[in-house]
Amino acid sequence: MTENKRPQILLTNDDSIKSPGLWAAAEALSALGYVHVVAPRVQQTSMGRALPSYSDGTRETQQLVVNGQVWDVYGFGGSPAQAVLHGLLNVMADIKPDLVVSGINYGENVASGVTISGTVGAALEAASFGYPALAISLQTPVSEHFALSDKVDFSTAAWFTRFFAEKLLKLEMPFDVDVLKVDVPAAATPQTPWVITRQSRQRYFEVTSEVDPETGLEKIGYEGRVNAETVESDSDLKTVLIDHLVSVTPISLDLTSRVDFGDFRRLLES
Repeated sequence: MTENKRPQILLTNDDSIKSPGLWAAAEALSALGYVHVVAPRVQQTSMGRALPSYSDGTRETQQLVVNGQVWDVYGFGGSPAQAVLHGLLNVMADIKPDLVVSGINYGENVASGVTISGTVGAALEAASFGYPALAISLQTPVSEHFALSDKVDFSTAAWFTRFFAEKLLKLEMPFDVDVLKVDVPAAATPQTPWVITRQSRQRYFEVTSEVDPETGLEKIGYEGRVNAETVESDSDLKTVLIDHLVSVTPISLDLTSRVDFGDFRRLLES
């Protein structure tokens, strides 16, 4: 560790450097260590772990006031995962981060759609380098996902950001826990219980289609839907959307199906 031996934290998101959720996370994490902020310059929601070749790779230095102090923060011309790479390889070239945090995201990242999430994708990119990673999201209406509204209250999500970041800084996670994915219900408080969950296999964000009245073109959107009868009892989906509790899901980089390889080979040979 450097900077008075304080923990070194890399903070990013997928909602852009302008996101109040990012600022709330920066303030919460500043109590734990020195925070390096490198986030996409523009909105990059739903980019997953993409590393698109068309990203321009430029970096703009901006100022952010946190607890009365002016910070230099960096808006990067690329995806969330590319922002992480730029943070690790350039901004923190001579510093090994003790933790990488992605968020606080506008909108819950639950169920099978987690691979779409730029918030989760950035955390996975960091985890692939062996760094502890936290992806944190706040349940919001779909209408707020791209709005960067300053009317969204991130205070509770910021409390849980600090809470779980401190755990990751102090504790060594078990093998196969590469990312801690935390989803905070909209009405949660710091007293809301948190639950260890699994990622639901169900689809949550269902695709919608409508015609834009101004252009006459088909517009693809999405809305959240939960099937309460079939949702898994121990899943992130049920915990956040039905039980209204904080979901804490250990995520692995290993996407291998959990089947017996011998049985599976025999199936393919049959």
